[in-house]
Amino acid sequence: MLNPTWLNTFVTLVDLGHFTKTAEKLFMTQPGVSQHVSKLEKACAHSLIRRENKSFEVTEQGRLVYQYGVQLVKHEQQLMERLAFDDPYSGDCTLACSGALALMLYPKLLDLQVHYPQLVVKLKAAPNHQILNEINTGIIDVGIITDLPSYSLFDVTELGREELCLVLPANIEKNNVSESLLTGLGLINHPDAEHYLSIYFERSQQSIFTDLNIKEIPVTGYVNQISQILHPVAKGLGFTVLPKSAVDTFQEPKKLKVFPLTKPIMQTLYMVAKRNRALPARFEVVKSILRQNLGCLKTL
Repeated sequence: MLNPTWLNTFVTLVDLGHFTKTAEKLFMTQPGVSQHVSKLEKACAHSLIRRENKSFEVTEQGRLVYQYGVQLVKHEQQLMERLAFDDPYSGDCTLACSGALALMLYPKLLDLQVHYPQLVVKLKAAPNHQILNEINTGIIDVGIITDLPSYSLFDVTELGREELCLVLPANIEKNNVSESLLTGLGLINHPDAEHYLSIYFERSQQSIFTDLNIKEIPVTGYVNQISQILHPVAKGLGFTVLPKSAVDTFQEPKKLKVFPLTKPIMQTLYMVAKRNRALPARFEVVKSILRQNLGCLKTL
C-alpha cells in the first residue's frame, strides 16, 4: 500500500506545479517535499517526475499515480459525506420472517416504499434458525422470529403475539376430529409444519392430541410456497397448522375450517438484530410499520 502522506504531497506538488509553494501549503521544507516524492518513486519503482532546473515534468507513470491519488481523496470525501448523512428515507433494509408474516407484511412495506422510493425494502421468508444465522453473519439486518434467542448474541424486542390454527377441510365437523381422523387425512407439510405442530399439540390441552406422534402422521402433500399451502387442505387432501395471518389471506375461506379451542394458542413474535449493532436511521421507519401491523396481533 502506498504511503498516503507521500501520495498527498505528490498530488499537491502536481496541482501547484512548484516545490516551494507545495512546501508552504503543507507546512514542510522544500527538501522534505523532495524526500516524499523520492520515497514514493521508490515505492512505485518508477520515476514520477523529470526535474528540469527549478521546474519538472510529470512522467506517464506519474500521471497514473496522480490520478490514483485524486480518486483516493475523492472516495474518502464521499465516504465521510455518507458517514455524516444518515437519511431515514433512503437506503436498503434487509428483513426476514416466516412465510406467513411475509405474506401479510410485504404489501405494507411496499406501500412504505411507494411513499419513499429511495427506501429499498428486501424481505425474505425463512425459518427461525436460518434467520438467526443470517443476522449473525450479516446477510440480513433484522429478523422476526417466534423462539426467544440468546440475549448475549442478539438485541431482542417483543413485537406482538399471533395465533396458531389447526386448519381442516370445511366438511370436517369439530366433534369428529380425532387422532384417527387426522392420521387418516394426513399432513400437508411445509417448512415450518413440524415446528408449528409441536407447539400446537403441546399447548392445546386437548386429549385428542395428547398421544399423537408427529413423526407417525402420514404426509399427503408438501408445499414450500406459503400462498399455496392451504389449497390442498381446501380440496380435502389433508390438514395443516399455520399462523392465523396466513389463514386470513386465503381467498377461499369457506372451503376451510379452523379447529376451535377454548383458549387460542399464541406464539410471541420477537424482532431481533445483532447484539449492539447500531442500525441506520431508516430502520426506525421500517420498525414503525412492523409495530403497527404486528402489535395488533396481541389481542386474544
